[in-house]
Amino acid sequence: MSQAFKITMSQRAKAILEEFQQNLEGGISSIGLLNDEEIHQVELEKIFGKRWNYMAHESEIPDSGDYVLRYIGNDAFAVTRGDDGKVHVLLDVCPHRGASVCRAEKGKSSHLRCPYHGWTFKNNGDLVGTPSYMDAYKGLDRKQWGLTHAPRVENYHGFIFASLDENAPSLRESLDGMAWYLDMIFSLQNEGMEVLGEPQRFVIKSNWKIAAENFSGDDYHLMYLHKSTYDIGVMPVPLKENMKGYHIKAGNGHALSFSIDMESNDPIFFFFPKEIVNTFNLENLSDKQLELARGSRVCVGNIFPNISFLMLPLSPDPKNIPPTPFFTWRVWRPINKDEIEVFNWFFMYKNTPKEFKEAAYRAAIATFGIAGVFEMDDAIPWEAATKNAKGTFARKVMKLNLQMGMDGMSSSKQVMDWPFPGIAYYPRFEEGNQRHMYSYYLKEMLKED
Repeated sequence: MSQAFKITMSQRAKAILEEFQQNLEGGISSIGLLNDEEIHQVELEKIFGKRWNYMAHESEIPDSGDYVLRYIGNDAFAVTRGDDGKVHVLLDVCPHRGASVCRAEKGKSSHLRCPYHGWTFKNNGDLVGTPSYMDAYKGLDRKQWGLTHAPRVENYHGFIFASLDENAPSLRESLDGMAWYLDMIFSLQNEGMEVLGEPQRFVIKSNWKIAAENFSGDDYHLMYLHKSTYDIGVMPVPLKENMKGYHIKAGNGHALSFSIDMESNDPIFFFFPKEIVNTFNLENLSDKQLELARGSRVCVGNIFPNISFLMLPLSPDPKNIPPTPFFTWRVWRPINKDEIEVFNWFFMYKNTPKEFKEAAYRAAIATFGIAGVFEMDDAIPWEAATKNAKGTFARKVMKLNLQMGMDGMSSSKQVMDWPFPGIAYYPRFEEGNQRHMYSYYLKEMLKED
């Protein structure tokens, strides 16, 4: 980004962030940070413009010519499979007059053509056509006027990420300790995962940070907000029992947690049935990864800043259907300071029977889909907190409590002999994961360019 278009942070915004940074040491946050236009604009540059952003899964664009339209903040990108077989992430802006060239959310085409003046681009971004070329643009160097590529693109177990910062560290370096846990999940089967259906898309009138901190480690809310899911049999693990597990600060703002059965001698593997476990190649895992996967019931996490995931078993119809494991992966795209567009994908291991994939998809849709019982529960307090953060008096006086897990506050204690990456606490009655997310957020927001 040219220096002329850089967002300059005002003293007011800097003071808000610095006050939060000071208060965070005592487990206190400020509600005003959740609904502030200037903070939002700085985030678009310093957070989303610098970090790795999830764009698509390779199973969504398996063949040459396939494309999907995705977003980083308020920038649209066409994620294409070029005729060269390579994945390209192209800014959806024609370099002639700035119109969009991608006419649909997904499709298949050898070319992308601007509807304004007809400039035509190959699916790798190269400019190959300008109408009335000899009369209008015969002196144009077409090589200089193709579509703009995202500066950095990496494929991680089939998950395609892009960064707008050409100087960003590699994706694996950026993932830090989180990579070890994702490797464990994605490597269970040689064939990896594939997307089930289209990603669901819906809008919640919430600030993105509320959703990100929820998936970073807010297991506490399950005991009240989601109590009905256990009462009616959707959730198979008692909610107090579900708190038996670990919160893990995985570095660079990433955080995740595991519900683990400490007393079981039987392999659990997120409650996948034996016939599915038999499709896993456990030799892909290290001894420590195998140990963790074997005992895990539920895994939930957030990849900083706004990519969240969840692996757990749930039932769409408790009286007739047993719980089925599934994997949901979502992006909280910030549309405004007080609004997010949710992109919600469901995945399953590729080498599993069609019937099992259908059962997993049904369980996912009924619970974490747009009208799922968990999803509807969460939206209500998220929207209320965002609306309240706009209040004049609330912004002046309200401090929010993030102290669970601090010394003397709860039963959660640091696990001093934690054998896996990151810093862990047991049980999950703590909010250190959220503090870890915000600490890194503040570091990035206050960093001098």
